Amino acid sequence: MSLPAVLLAAGSTPSPSPSETTPPAVPSIQDAHESATQAASWVEQNWSTWLAIGLKVLLILVIAAVLRVAIRRAITKLIDRMNRTAQAVDGTALGGLLVNVERRRQRSQAIGSVLRSVASFLIMGTAALMILSTFDINLAPLLASAGVAGVAIGFGARNLVTDFLSGVFMILEDQYGVGDSVDAGVASGEVIEVGLRVTKLRGDNGEIWYVRNGEVKRIGNRSQGWSTAGVDVTVRSSEDLDKVKRTIDEVAEKMSKEEPWNELLWSPIEVLGLDSVLLDSMVVRVSAKTMPGKSLTVERELRWRIKRAFDAADIRIVGHTPLTTEEAAATDPTAGMAAPSAYSNTSSPQAQNATPLTPPSVTK
Repeated sequence: MSLPAVLLAAGSTPSPSPSETTPPAVPSIQDAHESATQAASWVEQNWSTWLAIGLKVLLILVIAAVLRVAIRRAITKLIDRMNRTAQAVDGTALGGLLVNVERRRQRSQAIGSVLRSVASFLIMGTAALMILSTFDINLAPLLASAGVAGVAIGFGARNLVTDFLSGVFMILEDQYGVGDSVDAGVASGEVIEVGLRVTKLRGDNGEIWYVRNGEVKRIGNRSQGWSTAGVDVTVRSSEDLDKVKRTIDEVAEKMSKEEPWNELLWSPIEVLGLDSVLLDSMVVRVSAKTMPGKSLTVERELRWRIKRAFDAADIRIVGHTPLTTEEAAATDPTAGMAAPSAYSNTSSPQAQNATPLTPPSVTK
């Protein structure tokens, strides 16, 4: 076929116009009726299954909500009972040895908050897993992934877990609280905040120590129960012990009747006896039980009063009153003299050996 014939054939074939579009297919009434019939039949076949699943989910949610409310109320009643027990013993002799009401209230609130959070997490987590199982979702991969993630987090954040568990047990066992003076080994001071992970201490110089609960191996609480005020009085060994004891007893009796010392002292001030006896001195031990954290205050006041009473009774405290000239001469008349030297005598062998040699004469 020649080229003109090909071109003529191509020109005679009508080309589709861009403006020409295929009209959309409009569903007929019969098609719509068939679709509605299929949907109605599917709903009719599966409505019982979906209704059963919905009722199961609703039942799980209702049981979880009721159980959560019941457990939280039980925990709240337990905490209130602990507070009432603390208020009953407050103000009695037994209450003085225990922690005060405010301290018990703070501790019980912290314990209650932790218990309620743990209970809510366990109940709602179990309910969520049960709801997923009602939809025929395989929980094995989810639980396996959670287990692997838990192991990874446990190895990566083991210090955090240790701190948290240590903080929980510290609160449960009431090892210390806000306002207590403690010695945590790594730091010591007054507790200003107790957390589940970190405890804040105010040091003696005003600094703040952040102590991780997992790092605390021992706790020395100086604010629980009672404290002991101990004063050592050092006097000369020649003093009359009966006079010393009588003077201290008078100071103790007078101090125990005055305010505020009658409230800070929880036992009579006692002279325990001699702690040590030396050639030139002896130590008398005085002790008393005080309110927690007030031992240093009582010791300072007791030293002040004993010193004034000893001065009035003419009892010498070693190291505070210098000896007179007569007493010093009577004790050792040669104490201020130096030992004689062998070199002071010119005829002694030591002095002759120390004499420089005469140089030999030089003749020319």
